[in-house]
Amino acid sequence: MSVSGRPNTVRLVFLGAAGVGKSSLIRRFLHDRFEHKYTRTVEELHVLEYDTAGSGKTRLEILDTSGSYSFPAMRELCIRHSDAFALVYAVDDPGSLEEVRRLRDEILELRGRKGAPITVVGCKADLTEMEGRVLPAADVMATVEGEWDADFVEASARTGGNTVGVFRALLQQVKMPHRLSPAVWRRRDTEPGAAVKRRPPLKKNHSCILS
Repeated sequence: MSVSGRPNTVRLVFLGAAGVGKSSLIRRFLHDRFEHKYTRTVEELHVLEYDTAGSGKTRLEILDTSGSYSFPAMRELCIRHSDAFALVYAVDDPGSLEEVRRLRDEILELRGRKGAPITVVGCKADLTEMEGRVLPAADVMATVEGEWDADFVEASARTGGNTVGVFRALLQQVKMPHRLSPAVWRRRDTEPGAAVKRRPPLKKNHSCILS
């Protein structure tokens, strides 16, 4: 049963500073498209339903949050009642990684050291040093895995590179069945209640870096 107390329901929440690419990652995963124009997100909830072997329908909720955090009480409620957390930073913005550190501390304070599956996501992974990257993957991974005991993934919403890996890491952390719809993993035409087919289980891989 999920933290929310609803059977066969899992909620993934994306947190991070404004403009790091949270909405772009979700949009690329769900619809396989990328919007070049930045639009500020208030809060959006995406819902997918699919069949799992022997468990009936599973409801997957993906909560896309604002980077402004205008309502601390709502953020606290979100943290207490979500199952896994994607803490997103941009590889060209050191301040966004500090925000991830702060968010992790807040999650652990509210949820305790147990029961808070966290995946740290480095977005804009397609950027080179010449294009503005200032946070090397190896350095961040050393902190996230060695000190925080969390999963680490780099991905690019612009190119689509490893966006599926972000969601795979989150679902593996909550031990959710991995026999997901091929349509979901292709990130096309995903709508609530869509019929699905099963696929072989995905292998465990704690860390993914876009090469």
